[in-house]
Amino acid sequence: MQIHHTIESLRAARASAGKAALVPTMGNLHEGHITLMRQAGERADCVIASIFVNRLQFGPREDFDSYPRTLAADCEKLEAAGVAHVFAPNETVMYPEPQSYHVDPAPAQISILEGEFRPGHFRGVATVVLKLLNIVQPDIALFGKKDYQQLMVLSNMVRQLGIPVEVLPGETVRAADGLALSSRNGYLSAEERSEAPRLHRQLARIADAVRGGDHDFLKLETDAMAELAAHGWQPDYIAVRRRADLQPPIHCSDPLVVLGAAKLGRTRLIDNLEV
Repeated sequence: MQIHHTIESLRAARASAGKAALVPTMGNLHEGHITLMRQAGERADCVIASIFVNRLQFGPREDFDSYPRTLAADCEKLEAAGVAHVFAPNETVMYPEPQSYHVDPAPAQISILEGEFRPGHFRGVATVVLKLLNIVQPDIALFGKKDYQQLMVLSNMVRQLGIPVEVLPGETVRAADGLALSSRNGYLSAEERSEAPRLHRQLARIADAVRGGDHDFLKLETDAMAELAAHGWQPDYIAVRRRADLQPPIHCSDPLVVLGAAKLGRTRLIDNLEV
């Protein structure tokens, strides 16, 4: 496995890589990331993982400075997973001058759910991902479904801008008790870690109810948020939405997804389940 810290080095390696799959990450890797790497390896001759903590997608009171940087440990995991190249640039490489050009996704897609509580987040995500796609020029790019709204925004960006890359979604990987794996789970105390699966249980309860014919979505959402709050959570949202655009359902036959975000202590967790 080769580790590249410059664009020139990565592009030189990419030139002879054949069909390439890119898996963008911010590092501090867990089994969910590694599952994406393995999935990428099944679809391409060469897997390229990027590791870059992107300042543009963090809000002013978010955890950019404290976000774990674990490059050495990450590279060991990536090599074991069969990754051929790691692109690990620093900020000077990615942003050699102030980034004055940005991708502004459609307001209807980023003013809701995560976008409501993290203004500017998807602008930063879309900008860095477009830049990574331009640098690497992969045939395939993989993104996890745990960040469901992010997957929608990036898929739409690729389609509307005519970027020649196939976007593949990766299923959410969970611990045995249902907690979606996340780099931020490491912030949880032991007591919080025991409590954390409650978010998934509430989403599962809603999904089961909807499958059973309960379409009083507002009551389902409100009850779930109240249950979380009663156990010390600070819920941002629980929402049943259309999978296609994450807008409220119009027809009961629409393919749906239930999404949630809530803070437990100082850790903000997100999750979703397709219905």
